[in-house]
Amino acid sequence: MTVRIAFLGNDPWSVPALDAIAGEPDLAVVLVVTNPPKAAGRGDTVRPTAVAEAARRLGVPLVEAAGVRVGPGAEGLAAAKPDAIVVVAYGEILRGEALTMATYGAVNLHFSLLPRWRGASPVQHAIAAGDAITGVTVMRMDTGLDTGPILAQLEEQIRPDDTAGSLGTRLAHIGALLLVGVLRMSPDGGVPPRPQDDRAATVAPRIGPEERAIDWEGSPEAIVRWVRALSPRPGATTLFRGQALKVLAAAVDHQGSAGSPGTIVETDDRGVLVRAAGGGVRLVEVAPAGRKRMSGAAWARGARFASDERLG
Repeated sequence: MTVRIAFLGNDPWSVPALDAIAGEPDLAVVLVVTNPPKAAGRGDTVRPTAVAEAARRLGVPLVEAAGVRVGPGAEGLAAAKPDAIVVVAYGEILRGEALTMATYGAVNLHFSLLPRWRGASPVQHAIAAGDAITGVTVMRMDTGLDTGPILAQLEEQIRPDDTAGSLGTRLAHIGALLLVGVLRMSPDGGVPPRPQDDRAATVAPRIGPEERAIDWEGSPEAIVRWVRALSPRPGATTLFRGQALKVLAAAVDHQGSAGSPGTIVETDDRGVLVRAAGGGVRLVEVAPAGRKRMSGAAWARGARFASDERLG
């Protein structure tokens, strides 16, 4: 029996799961729903989501709509008559009929080991917290925020040099394989669900522009984890001469012991050394306001720091 899948996703991390489902002979993608094109990047060029591009490449039915609660998204979902609804990095909690219209229900691929890191930014929060292990969870969706029963999980180590970009990409690929396995078992009774332990839950809320700022009063280790957690997009930020500076790669360097937190201590070919609480952080790669990514050393040569100049 072929399982008819309606796929909902918006992010590049959604694409490996869509590709994996489309490549399975026992699964058929009957609809993809993703956000409409929007302006992005330099020049505000209007671009479709990565999921829309993948759907067109695969030749599967596509609806570009702002959600599935009402309008074209809801109408397309009802008309597709899916056996299962699959949600991967979509950003909308399903309600009402969307949770019950499919024979095998709605399932979500979440990029953490639930109940740890429920919410919109699990990869980023796992890195920032210094977790050694994370993973992926396939769960049956309910009306809560990542609270549904667990169908399957796989662990993945967080490497010392992982950024959100590298870790999220690995999770997207291993999660795609796990998700396909769960979906293929649906006609044979499916995977037995197990409830989450709400007492062990932690929350990973969306990280807005104001929360991206580096706290130079923090430890060097915490600051470097924060930089890794927000790299390559959207980037941890600080202020330099009143303008935003993105810090995209950094390293702990305890030579930076002089001055108050945020003080620029020295520059060399390894980057810019900045004072933090109990040590220093070397800025390895940055992106000044309105400019492309560059090495910290190249930025320093152009900036010509004054004595005791500070960030933040």
